[in-house]
Amino acid sequence: MSETIAAPAPRIGFVSLGCPKNLTDSELILTQLSAEGYQTSKTFEGADLVVVNTCGFIDDAVRESLDTIGEALADNGKVIVTGCLGAKAGKDGGTLVQDVHPSVLAVTGPQATQQVMDAVHRHLPKPHDPFLDLVPGAFGAAGLKLTPRHYAYLKISEGCNHRCTFCIIPSMRGDLVSRPIGEVLKEAQALFEGGVKELLIISQDTSAYGVDVKYRTGFWGGRPVRTRLQELVQALGELAAPHGAWVRLHYVYPYPHVDEIVPLMAEGKVLPYLDVPLQHSHPEVLRRMKRPASGEKNLERIERWRAMCPEIVIRSTFIAGFPGETEEEFQHLLDFMRAARIDRAGCFAYSPVAGAAANQLPGMLPAELREERRARFMTVAEQVSMDKLRERVGATMQVLVDSAPALGRRGGVGRSYADAPEIDGVVQLLPPEKASKTLKVGSFTRARIVGTQGHDLVAVPI
Repeated sequence: MSETIAAPAPRIGFVSLGCPKNLTDSELILTQLSAEGYQTSKTFEGADLVVVNTCGFIDDAVRESLDTIGEALADNGKVIVTGCLGAKAGKDGGTLVQDVHPSVLAVTGPQATQQVMDAVHRHLPKPHDPFLDLVPGAFGAAGLKLTPRHYAYLKISEGCNHRCTFCIIPSMRGDLVSRPIGEVLKEAQALFEGGVKELLIISQDTSAYGVDVKYRTGFWGGRPVRTRLQELVQALGELAAPHGAWVRLHYVYPYPHVDEIVPLMAEGKVLPYLDVPLQHSHPEVLRRMKRPASGEKNLERIERWRAMCPEIVIRSTFIAGFPGETEEEFQHLLDFMRAARIDRAGCFAYSPVAGAAANQLPGMLPAELREERRARFMTVAEQVSMDKLRERVGATMQVLVDSAPALGRRGGVGRSYADAPEIDGVVQLLPPEKASKTLKVGSFTRARIVGTQGHDLVAVPI
């Protein structure tokens, strides 16, 4: 009797570039691929087909995306492109990607799970019908995640209603579309129940959650809940509490109603951490940027948040050398940084992005001056950050362990509530004081801060 040998499952290589919002798009696609029986390949050469999820926000990201597509074509030959760069128009009605790499199999824009799946099916037929419970390693209703199992990103909306002159995201991702609050909370619950200890809330504009649906009432657990940021944060805090998990908020514009969330941080419902993309401080620069919040009020708003919750940590991003920026306006930004004492700050030298309205503004500064101002800003920002880090020496903090070789007997690496993964600093963990104490990835440990090391803290687990 002959034995039937099952054909190996088709393998797909996958690359996800850009921001965490792109990462969550990638997770949706990978969940669907896994549900349909496809396997993933760690190399381009070992795959039957490659999917590249691209970023098209600034020129460096465009170059990285185009280079990655080129590498995948050279090593594999069969490539499907999705993501923000896929939405950029090229010549003769095609796309920029097709202009540079005409041999790609298909190109889609962002948020295009079904179009990507359709392209995969055309070039690599699916091995079986989809059943979500067949997805190995998934978090139930939350699907697959590309992050380590102890933290995950949760996207609450797509798109943005603002038209900042330096940004082309609305042209690629459209206007704000908030996810139903019951759907968001269902995914959060699945992640907590699956072992996630840190949930990072992301969107283009987290503060605007629910604006597009006029804060309509949804339902969760049999009770009505408004589609609004305060109610969402309250509910997420309640879901996180039984699991001892953290909830961290990203991309929070400094609108007045954010004041309603800070007391929840003071109560320990969510982490006292706000990622607020301020971009600049001078009113005239913010006007040219068409930013949605008033610069003059940001300093007093930050002071009010700290009065309500002294432990609050604020991270932000800024742009130096925006078109028309004078030395006086730049000095205003440096003075703001010193006065606001932003805990964690990143800065970009202004980069002209194809399609951005800011490119047409008068007063484009030389690239050398833009870069010089970015460096001057970071000198101030790093000094502020290191001064604030030194204030933590002697304190005892809860640390989420990200790495612990040999059960942490020789130490490890973790993060405090002040450190978001990959963008902030870390806590360098020394060997524990007690020989019997071990560290485990994805668990919390108490640690005494004994020093600083650049942007990082050094601590002893206790």
